[in-house]
Amino acid sequence: MTVTLKDFYADWCGPCKTQDPILEELEEQWTDVEFEKIDVDEKQEIANEYQVRSLPTLIVENDDGVIERFVGVTQAEDIEKAFEAAGA
Repeated sequence: MTVTLKDFYADWCGPCKTQDPILEELEEQWTDVEFEKIDVDEKQEIANEYQVRSLPTLIVENDDGVIERFVGVTQAEDIEKAFEAAGA
């Protein structure tokens, strides 16, 4: 089963810059999870599809669909629980 974390961000978003080091550390630890960074200014259609209204928004999904959605800066422990729930 494929587990993906979609990171919706923008270059002008201060909280997104706070989120980045947390995600970088997780990406090193969770090699079986795919990490996608989605710039909402460049990929508005994807942001609309996922109904992203605030930044940062993190979406953890697997082959069955969205498992967890986080809005705002999210701690590593919470994201890891979502990875486990998604089957990573």
